[in-house]
Amino acid sequence: MTMTASLSTGQADNLLSPALSRIRRIRTLGPAGTNCEAAARHYAGLRGLDIEVDLHQTLEEAIALVADEPDAALLGCVVYPDLHKLVFPFLGRMVLADLFLFDTFNMVLAARNSGDRIHRVASHPAPSSLVPPGCDIHLANSNSEAASLCRSGEMDGCITTLAAARREGLSVVADHGAVPMGFTIHVPTTDPGAGLPHVDSPEHEEAGSTHARSGTH
Repeated sequence: MTMTASLSTGQADNLLSPALSRIRRIRTLGPAGTNCEAAARHYAGLRGLDIEVDLHQTLEEAIALVADEPDAALLGCVVYPDLHKLVFPFLGRMVLADLFLFDTFNMVLAARNSGDRIHRVASHPAPSSLVPPGCDIHLANSNSEAASLCRSGEMDGCITTLAAARREGLSVVADHGAVPMGFTIHVPTTDPGAGLPHVDSPEHEEAGSTHARSGTH
């Protein structure tokens, strides 16, 4: 079952709807067959957007382009270990505009053949805890890349999606099922202050309280 939900507040929706409605391109993690690509296409349908989906080797590569494209957005994932690097370095240039839930493909441990001895396993950092104990972990940029490394013989096995495993002709050793996942939408802003909440200084708060008590405006 696919889960979909908007996690935006009503106020944020009102403020950011124009930014979301002008999206014509979503950049996210590739190569073809990633959970991020599937989530991007789902999001386009959810929002009624007519878009192109561009796939990149890393999310960092993608956001560097999105920051200078007014009609583009970055799709990230809440379990991406370096998600903070897609937010804080871009304050004033990018804003986290939307969040939604979408089931991943089934996450699997796969090998070239079901009887293969598995010692070296390729995995994206996020699902690497699914690697069997005692195996050596080789970090890949995506689930799809992990499957390709296994297929080429560079790795004995991989943690990947069922879709990627099938595409690469791999045998599924263990199926962990689909995972309800959160995905993030980041858009550029033309307002240098957008995304930066205004925080009154203690002096300002004290002055405001004095004005309220004295009846001045």
